[in-house]
Amino acid sequence: MKQVLILSLALLLASCAVIDRVRGRPAEAAPASVAGFPGAAVAQSAEALDGTTEAEKTAALSAGAAGGTALGTVTVSLGSPAEQGFWLRSSLVTAPAKGRVVTDEGASIAVDLLPGSGAAQLSLPAFRALGLPLTGLPLVTVYSG
Repeated sequence: MKQVLILSLALLLASCAVIDRVRGRPAEAAPASVAGFPGAAVAQSAEALDGTTEAEKTAALSAGAAGGTALGTVTVSLGSPAEQGFWLRSSLVTAPAKGRVVTDEGASIAVDLLPGSGAAQLSLPAFRALGLPLTGLPLVTVYSG
C-alpha cells in the first residue's frame, strides 16, 4: 500500500511538469553562475572569442623569433578563452616574466609567462596565431627572457 502511494505521488508530480510545458510557461533562466560565461547561451567561434587584433598577433609573432633561456618542453592545452592576450601558464615558471614558446614545427611567439600548477595552458590567441589545433595537445618548448 505504501509503495502504491509513493508511486502515485511521483506520477502526480511528473504530470505537473508536463502541464507547465503544455501551458507554455516560460523556461527557467540560466543560473547567474553560468549566464555571463562566454558561450553559455549561444555557441561562439574561436574567432569571436579571440579579442586580439592582427597588429597584436603580428607583433607577438615577430617578437618571438629568438633568444632566451630554455625552461623546458611541455604539452599545452587550451587555456581559458575569457583570458585575453598571449600567455602561457606552466609549472616551469616560478614568477611572471616575458618569454616565448616554440612549436615542434618551429613557429615561435612571444608570451607572458605565468606561474601555474598541473598541466600547462596556452592562451586562445597564442594557439590561433601559431596555427595549433584548438582540440590538440601540442608540444612546445618554453623560453624565458
